[in-house]
Amino acid sequence: MASRITPFDDSKEFHQDGPSTGLPPPLLIMPIQIIRPTSADFNEYSDDADTGPSVAPTKLESCQELKDGTYTTTTDLPAPLMITPLQIIRPSCAINDCSIDVAAGSSTAPEKRRPGRPKGSKNAGSSTAPSCGINDYSINPSCGINDYSIDVAAGSSTAPEKRRPGRPKGSKNKNPTPSTKKPKTEDPNSRKIPDIKNFDSGITEGENDNGNRALVESVLMRFDAVRRKFCQEKLGKGILTTADANCRTMKVRTNMTKRIGPVPGVHIGDIFYYWGEMCLVGLHTKTVAGIDYMTTAAEDGSKERLAISVVTSSRLYDNQTEDLQWLIYSGHGGKKSLPRDQKLNKGNEALETSRIKETDVRVIRGKADPCDNGKKIYIYDGLYRVSETSEVTAETGCMEYRFRMERKPDQPNSGYANWKLAEDLRTRGMSTLRQHGFVNQDMSLGKELLRVPLFNDVDEDDNAMPEDFVYITSQDYSSMVTNIHIDGQELELGCQNCQGQSCIDNLSCMCMQKNGGKSPYHNSILVCRKPMIYECGESCPCPNDCKNRLVQTGLKLHMEVFKTTNCGWGLRSWDPIRAGTFICEFAGVRKTKEEVEDGDNYLFDSSRVYEKFRWNYEPELVREDVSERVPEVYNLPTQVLISAKEKGNVARFMNHSCSPNVFWQPIEFENKVGRYVRIGLFAMKHIPPMTELTYDYGVSSTERIGEDGMLYRGSQICLCGSDKCRGSFA
Repeated sequence: MASRITPFDDSKEFHQDGPSTGLPPPLLIMPIQIIRPTSADFNEYSDDADTGPSVAPTKLESCQELKDGTYTTTTDLPAPLMITPLQIIRPSCAINDCSIDVAAGSSTAPEKRRPGRPKGSKNAGSSTAPSCGINDYSINPSCGINDYSIDVAAGSSTAPEKRRPGRPKGSKNKNPTPSTKKPKTEDPNSRKIPDIKNFDSGITEGENDNGNRALVESVLMRFDAVRRKFCQEKLGKGILTTADANCRTMKVRTNMTKRIGPVPGVHIGDIFYYWGEMCLVGLHTKTVAGIDYMTTAAEDGSKERLAISVVTSSRLYDNQTEDLQWLIYSGHGGKKSLPRDQKLNKGNEALETSRIKETDVRVIRGKADPCDNGKKIYIYDGLYRVSETSEVTAETGCMEYRFRMERKPDQPNSGYANWKLAEDLRTRGMSTLRQHGFVNQDMSLGKELLRVPLFNDVDEDDNAMPEDFVYITSQDYSSMVTNIHIDGQELELGCQNCQGQSCIDNLSCMCMQKNGGKSPYHNSILVCRKPMIYECGESCPCPNDCKNRLVQTGLKLHMEVFKTTNCGWGLRSWDPIRAGTFICEFAGVRKTKEEVEDGDNYLFDSSRVYEKFRWNYEPELVREDVSERVPEVYNLPTQVLISAKEKGNVARFMNHSCSPNVFWQPIEFENKVGRYVRIGLFAMKHIPPMTELTYDYGVSSTERIGEDGMLYRGSQICLCGSDKCRGSFA
């Protein structure tokens, strides 16, 4: 059913119960639909389910302001044939605006097209109640300037509907619900810091130029903390460059002085997950180019370029196999997108000069990450010399420079050699590579998703196994009395608001609310240490593969228990491990103080004193207020004592270190009988493959040293050998 808009004078007022003084009576409308002529200039039809098809007008009506301030509506369309039933048409005009409120019936007012959706696209069943815009026909909006607004109290409308922006023609999902719409991502550039303000990076000007091991590790940890935070906030593209730019602006960097040879604090075998990380610690200062060089004065007083580092792209040439002690490096220039002969300038010139001068060049090898869909990881492999330069014809038909680089002797084989060994172990298996030292194929006896082999190359003739224990994959709390009361409040088991959704994107999830409304993980990486992390438990109705159940998913890394030189059995990974990666749960038997045996060397005790360290992001580096800093002090309701002496998993073989690469985090989730605190072990920093995993056992006993403080002493002598070794632990 439709009604025709009639010109009126807005100086007079209409009422639903009759016209006011001076106004004509309302029009009479009969229940016969309006028929309007078609036009070749306006070939679009719209269907109304209530009134049948309606032919669109050949010309839109217009609203014009007269000299006396009133408005008139003009049209070239013929009048409708007949109109009923009785209804009131009541105008109200705003500034430069015609607004029509129809108390009953329908409206045939032409409606403007909306931007976005092309002609003929679907989604015809979507809502027709848009928000009011400038120069816009809308139904049930709040009226705006230069806007036609029609308020229909009852009935249907045959007005042509404006097209909404969105999906292209033929796309699916005609009626998306709000829950399926992706949230808008924030532009990472909005988090860039324009200049340094009142921020103390803790790194002096001298340390910016020349660093040490502690500074290198600190810079890398601080950068990655910022990156994780930006990922948690689901910023758009540019997260890495924004995190890098903020660290540079706030002077969170070291070793900025270019040099030939080793870089202070960077060890052979160190791995980097982002090119910019190498730049922040001075290993390779070029942000894009694979050849880094410096300009020096030659003997004749002229200037010459010397290469200081190169980053390989893992390209192989002429079917040559990349060797552990040498590689073929391709010069820069002449890309496939723009084939041309390479020139002996810039980086190529620097490598050739290094060959002539026989100077050292740092080599960083780029390899695919086996744990992240082939994304590249960079491994520092030590110092090389350019031994030969050749010119060859590349696949593009253009001339290309090739530099043969040979590794200097007497360097640790902890870089690319370790990477290749771990790669072969993952793909070829242990028995084919190690004829000696193989003790056990799988210590977990099939309980873990991946095998946990036992290896001893310290005393190869000794096939002795570790002392007997029962392998379990999670905490054994059978001897404990179920305690579902924490801080005097009864815990509500299960999240009843998940509704089968993934809790990562479901802020109504009770577990997520306990985490501050944000997921503690991003792509299975811990974002921040917290007093407590809450995971969805067995009674939560979210899916079993919920991403908020990280610690409950078991071992995902290729682990190996191996014999150390002086610390008994140890634990290492065949996979590279990124900072924040979940390694495993500390599995064992939950005990009370009275149940703990003297001399239990496999005991985890949350009440011990642990070395403090900062791991979370700094609010200043992400343009947040300092008050939003996430606390890193654990908040455990009771003392947690777990013994892995009789029952345990791979965590029982993780040794102590005063400079660890792993830390523990309390995790709370419930099972069928109650809610318990578990201990998750996470990577503190990037850990190369075949590197021993260690965490701080803490100390428990104290000795007073006057009134100024206490000296903590452990019951066992520490042999970690780090610069920060305190001499004892446990």
